[in-house]
Amino acid sequence: MKIREFGVEIWMNRYETQCELNLAETCVESLTVSQLLDLAGKGNSALDELLPLKLTYGAIEGSDRLRTAIAGLYETLAPPNIVVTHGAIGANALVYQTLVEPGDVVVSVLPTYQQHYSIPESLGAEVRPVWLRAEDGFLPDLAEIERLSGGKAKLIALTNPNNPTGALIERPMLEKIAEIARANGAWVLCDEVYRGVDQQGDGFTASMADLYEKGISTGSMSKAYALAGLRLGWIAAPEELIHAVSIHRDYSTISVGMVDDYLAAIALEARDRILARSREITRGNLAILDDWIEGEERISYVKPRSGTTALLKYDLPITSEKFCIDLLESTGVMLLPGSALDMEGHLRIGYANNPDVLREGLSRMSGFLKERRI
Repeated sequence: MKIREFGVEIWMNRYETQCELNLAETCVESLTVSQLLDLAGKGNSALDELLPLKLTYGAIEGSDRLRTAIAGLYETLAPPNIVVTHGAIGANALVYQTLVEPGDVVVSVLPTYQQHYSIPESLGAEVRPVWLRAEDGFLPDLAEIERLSGGKAKLIALTNPNNPTGALIERPMLEKIAEIARANGAWVLCDEVYRGVDQQGDGFTASMADLYEKGISTGSMSKAYALAGLRLGWIAAPEELIHAVSIHRDYSTISVGMVDDYLAAIALEARDRILARSREITRGNLAILDDWIEGEERISYVKPRSGTTALLKYDLPITSEKFCIDLLESTGVMLLPGSALDMEGHLRIGYANNPDVLREGLSRMSGFLKERRI
């Protein structure tokens, strides 16, 4: 099986250890173990639960405690609708391995995480992209999804909230996408790793797994929950799909680590407090970013409505890769070039890090842009 190089991951692997200020990071500022235990109300008592653990494989599909906590994120699901994976990256890969065969049609909304078009391509599917446009607020064109589905689509793929734009598809539009899928007999895979940090209200948008009988939602502890080090995600879907996925999963996963399972469970049981922290960071930091963009004549964007990233459009006669390399070498600030997302002429910034890091990084970017003023 041949597959394209993963643009985002190659860039991050190459440069994230060389930067001083990482504004390419997409996770909410990571929690320490101490912070997690404090937010969960555990303190040192967690050791009383951890020390007796025998470090065997543990529950194959995830502990009952963890799957119950994950199911609690959804309106209609129960533990049998959940399987635990090695991050959302593992969850998405398993869904494609399970459902997609050579000759299938996959409609994928772009820009997006590269898994959602490169994996189905590698499996021999015909991938039909639906490109998001700034003039539409980076929301998908429903007529285009319907046209490209054309009675043949096996699967429609979304990220919601969207990576990299921060656009948010709300329940009414999600329901219309479900209607289009239903008319085609298609599955809908919705990568929801940024769910929980909407800029308005309680932070939680509707989930595709709740809205559609063939809806699949993937999630993880990495982004909104600030626990990327656990490397733990999940698939939320109809039981028939969970069973089919588990057949493939047996060949690649066995189980996640017992300590990761335990820490994820206590985090999700305290999700109100953890997500309150995440929303305080993302909402405060987006205000900082928005103010900065107002003062930069060469940078524009569609203001995100959720997530931790924004897609910046820049007005300089250089490629996005050269922009990012020059920026890194001259200021120590790291961004992601749009070319890594098949979006040349743009830059992705992650704004959910420490506010002081964001402010300093933006200040250095201003100096970089000022030096290149013509």
